[in-house]
Amino acid sequence: MGNTNQSKARVLTRRTFIGRAAAGACVIAIVPVAAWAAAHAEESDETSVSLGYRHDTKNVDKKKYPKHDVSQRCVNCAMWQGAAADPWAGCAMFGRKHIAAQGWCQAWAKKPG
Repeated sequence: MGNTNQSKARVLTRRTFIGRAAAGACVIAIVPVAAWAAAHAEESDETSVSLGYRHDTKNVDKKKYPKHDVSQRCVNCAMWQGAAADPWAGCAMFGRKHIAAQGWCQAWAKKPG
């Protein structure tokens, strides 16, 4: 009987180990994907400052950018690289950083169509 209890303990330990190892492998597989997620452009970034980028088109300085119109948003710009429903996406002007759909910069160009 002593042997049976030891066998059960080993099976449970082995099962626990395999379960934990599988869970750990899943975490390891997911972490690099999260690390690849693009950073958001900040309004204080060098590119943002040079383009007058704002996360919200309503916050653009009308005196500094007189051609700006609140209907101009990153999501309806020709350089927007995301879907219309994406809150953040890539832009040809910002490299690997994502910009806000409701944002604006002076490189804004009407999306064709």
